[in-house]
Amino acid sequence: MLQNRVDPRGNIVKTSARGAWLGNRGQLHGDTKTILRPFKLKAWLTCVLKFKGRHRQVMAPNLYTELFFFDEATAFSAGHRPCFECRRDDANRFKTAWLKGNPEYGFDPKVHIEKIDEIIHQERIDKKGNKVTFEAAVHDLPDGVFIQIDNEPYLLANKMIWHWTPSGYEQMAPLPVSVKVIVLTPRSVVKAFRSGYRPQMGTDDLK
Repeated sequence: MLQNRVDPRGNIVKTSARGAWLGNRGQLHGDTKTILRPFKLKAWLTCVLKFKGRHRQVMAPNLYTELFFFDEATAFSAGHRPCFECRRDDANRFKTAWLKGNPEYGFDPKVHIEKIDEIIHQERIDKKGNKVTFEAAVHDLPDGVFIQIDNEPYLLANKMIWHWTPSGYEQMAPLPVSVKVIVLTPRSVVKAFRSGYRPQMGTDDLK
């Protein structure tokens, strides 16, 4: 079992559960397929599992480390965003929503995605390698955002919270009555969701 599955906090964990999306942070593994670092690039990508018939050996020498996510909402919470090669339409939709939701940066619509990656990188992990979080009113958060309750990750969807596990969601419950919650999804990404980008969520099949 390889250490290549990503949880909503951005941790790379071992699990036998399969993922619906592929992730890329650069080459993270060594010769023994052991994770040596949490990232190498600031562009953390979310890709489709199949693209133009390409086939890869997982954790091949000198190539990027294949990471996997249960759903797109998990990938966003970890700090990833759509790839412009294999998911161009989604990447453009995300960029448009991100710019609309984050006007304070004053970016032109033609701004290079690297500028946005720089901001998301600051929002997902601090200089010590810890997950960056913030507080917000739970009823102001859009669907697709992850929050933390009692140190456990929960997805907001359809006015409910869903407990995340590597194999899927469980323990559905109404939104908490507390005024403030800890948010795991990067702040600017939350604003992109609020401005129209709807991530794929594993709860879509549980309605």
